[in-house]
Amino acid sequence: MTEMITFENVCKSFGKTVILNDFNFRVMRGEKVAIIGPSGSGKSTLLRIIMALQDIDHGKVSIDGKPLWEVNHGRHLVKPTRRHLRDMRSLVGMVFQNFNLFPNLTALGNVAAAPRHVLGLSKKESEARAAALLAQVGLSEKLSNYPSTLSGGQQQRVAIARAMALEPKVMLFDEATSALDPELVGEVLGVMRDLASARDLTVLVVTHQMGVARAIADRVCFMEGGCVVEEGGPEALLSQPKNERTRAFLRAVHLA
Repeated sequence: MTEMITFENVCKSFGKTVILNDFNFRVMRGEKVAIIGPSGSGKSTLLRIIMALQDIDHGKVSIDGKPLWEVNHGRHLVKPTRRHLRDMRSLVGMVFQNFNLFPNLTALGNVAAAPRHVLGLSKKESEARAAALLAQVGLSEKLSNYPSTLSGGQQQRVAIARAMALEPKVMLFDEATSALDPELVGEVLGVMRDLASARDLTVLVVTHQMGVARAIADRVCFMEGGCVVEEGGPEALLSQPKNERTRAFLRAVHLA
């Protein structure tokens, strides 16, 4: 297997607060990784860096073998251009906790917008792609619905279809099920799992819900203080963690 995402000695601070501390991290092509840990441990910053929404202070990040935040130019490394960042973002889709749908567009319009405006597809082509994706997430009868008429689970499924519309190689889920009522988590989780398997996507899921980590992940990473403290298969790490800090975190999550 080849590496899809690579972090090498990455540091990121906001003022005097260190978020990622000499951070090293690798995700293989097609791997599904869940990232857990307390608030402030660097989980969401990690995703934002991969999505090229947040730069880094030091280190190297690459996606699919291409440098993200520094680009080879002859013998020198230079800051990336807007075009380079746009091209890199096209490799990655991201689904947020709060659905972030355009309220003035239908489900079809929300999903069709990116293929039309980013990829330059025609209205007919972009809507055909959107309709196919919405069918994949079980919403073929909701194409004309506006977000306000959809349940939370349906809105998140539209958001997943929208993230898939640019045909990314990597999908990021940042607490994608946390805002949902408990009975809706299963329907969205099923969509996440089915899409990831059907398309052989590389997937990173940041979550506080251990059931989500257990259902999705090949590997679970526990982060604290800008570092991966412990990692392993979901059953081993979530049931019998070796690190005391991981054990304390999981006890707190289960008591919440």
